Amino acid sequence: MQTNVDRRAFMQLAAYGGVAFASGLGLGACATAPGASAPDTDFFFVQLSDTHWGYDGPANPDAQGTLPKAIAAVNALPVDPDFIVFTGDLTHLTLDGKLRRERLAQFRDQVAALRVRDIRFLPGEHDASADRGEAYREFFGPGHYAFDHKGIHFVALDNVSDPAGALGAEQLAWLAADLAGRPADAPIVVLTHRPLFDLQKQWGWTTQDGDRAIALLQPFSRVTVFYGHIHQEHHHVTGRINHHAAKSLIFPLPAPGPGTDHKPLAWDAGAPYRGLGWRAVNTGPSTVEPISHEHTLV
Repeated sequence: MQTNVDRRAFMQLAAYGGVAFASGLGLGACATAPGASAPDTDFFFVQLSDTHWGYDGPANPDAQGTLPKAIAAVNALPVDPDFIVFTGDLTHLTLDGKLRRERLAQFRDQVAALRVRDIRFLPGEHDASADRGEAYREFFGPGHYAFDHKGIHFVALDNVSDPAGALGAEQLAWLAADLAGRPADAPIVVLTHRPLFDLQKQWGWTTQDGDRAIALLQPFSRVTVFYGHIHQEHHHVTGRINHHAAKSLIFPLPAPGPGTDHKPLAWDAGAPYRGLGWRAVNTGPSTVEPISHEHTLV
């Protein structure tokens, strides 16, 4: 795919968040089905995740500076993205309802500086699990919804407002109704906070009933899932569905593996912002190719 977006501008954005090229996102694993329809036109969107506004700790001494820098980097792109999505954990967890709303308001005021006004939000468990998403919805509306953009159907799922990390029967029924009647080759992008599959169950890196959502999506040949939560790049395939995790804007977490410790990785003063990066998904007429980079803030 060819774009007019300057590569160096994306490199500047790299240290702050994520970028997703989206023209052929629905193309599935690596091949287009014969006769499959293509999206209307090439475009890209920016995915930022896990900003944890309100965090105060040693894992990021610049906790209040990283989000404004990311916003400045997005605004400096020579070509505006079609839209921007924040895939959850907008704020850091607090059990104080008043403070939760203060943090959500501060986050909302920060992102108001984005030049692109088409901004989509998803809740994370830090935003929503303590009150089943009540405060989040006051500021940003429903936790799950769908929209269409240039030939691609986008579905945002809420797998965090339930403290158990489930979608729930009502949302699954909504998803089934939303997908009903769509052609098998319809390009679909799913946005969510937690992974829908069991990545590291003992760390909460799963969705309790995510297998039911995957089963609803599996009949479609061109599905891509973008999520956050795990604070690192990760790629996974379930059947014909590609899953891509975005890095965090606040601190990295350990890679999935043995053990029960998934505390934030220590801040490295010699290499600040290590582990905070971007993941680009570059698409063409027949492939979806994730390209990974790690960069240092300048």
